[in-house]
Amino acid sequence: MPIENERKFVLDKDGGLEAQLAKMPGVARNFLRQAYLDVSGLRIRSIEADGKTSHVFTYKRLIDGQVVEIETGLSAIDFKRLWTQRKETLQKVRYTWNEGHFHWDVDFFKREDGSTYFAMAEVEMPEEDTEPPPLPAPLSAHLLAAAPAGDERFTSKRIADQAHATALLADISRKGRIE
Repeated sequence: MPIENERKFVLDKDGGLEAQLAKMPGVARNFLRQAYLDVSGLRIRSIEADGKTSHVFTYKRLIDGQVVEIETGLSAIDFKRLWTQRKETLQKVRYTWNEGHFHWDVDFFKREDGSTYFAMAEVEMPEEDTEPPPLPAPLSAHLLAAAPAGDERFTSKRIADQAHATALLADISRKGRIE
């Protein structure tokens, strides 16, 4: 089974990081529209990159303390049909790259006007790893706090709620840590 083993890091959303990542060699940029369906653990995603759009259907489920994540391609027509069944939605710009055997994503969650309301990095690690690697140099200066492993407040589904994300970011900024 494809086990998801990731750690998340809350970043400063106004520090110029997005512009910096856009210029870095080896870093891909994608625009994602994402929706969570009316059944827990089901998600659809539209990914725009290099002038092309693809669609993905995802099933995620916590089983025996591990997250199983299965993704498969989806036609544009089926994406459009399933979009009518959406509950929570979000849009984000994602910068992605590999560093050794780790995969990094940095998401900038966007309002309808294109402004960023939350920024978060995540590292995908091999299943057997228990500690995340050090943050890549470009991210270090923008780190606000590391999210506790498995903390539901930091799922994209929860961050899609802009009021939740704004309150969470304000709390982290005020306290200088995650409680």
